[in-house]
Amino acid sequence: MSDLVFIAFPDEQKAEEVRQKVLGLQREYLIELGDAVVVVKDADGRIKLNQLVNSTAAGAVSGALWGTLIGFIFLMPLVGTAIGAASGALGGKLTDIGIDDKFMKEAAGVLQPGTAGLFLLIRKMTTDKVLADLKGIGGTVMRTSLDEKAEAALREAIGGHVVSSAKDTAS
Repeated sequence: MSDLVFIAFPDEQKAEEVRQKVLGLQREYLIELGDAVVVVKDADGRIKLNQLVNSTAAGAVSGALWGTLIGFIFLMPLVGTAIGAASGALGGKLTDIGIDDKFMKEAAGVLQPGTAGLFLLIRKMTTDKVLADLKGIGGTVMRTSLDEKAEAALREAIGGHVVSSAKDTAS
């Protein structure tokens, strides 16, 4: 079972900095993430998601490769590439990996304009070591599906406070 954590930060740069730090912890095998998304609420109140993986671009590249190979079979590699890239991009755009985009946009509605947040979908972690590395990063825990003890430890480690708690199950 995965746990979902949403932490608010004063700006996009700080949220991205913390995401990179968490990804570094993943390279050290201290945490296993299902997703890590930086969400930004601009001055006009529009919400933008900065995903780890651009599924549209990945789908286009994969589709172009397969389209080219199939195009060679029918002696039309350029047509195959174009059709493959278009269908791959469409398939990638319709694919949602990790945390549900609609849920993130709704949850990010509580952010103040000009601020950002970080959604983490945590599959496993070595809690004591991860919290020690995140000590003092700042930010405010907005939502979490962690149990009360783990949530309190996270809040204490980052030096923020909990605004609300959600016992949503992340899948």
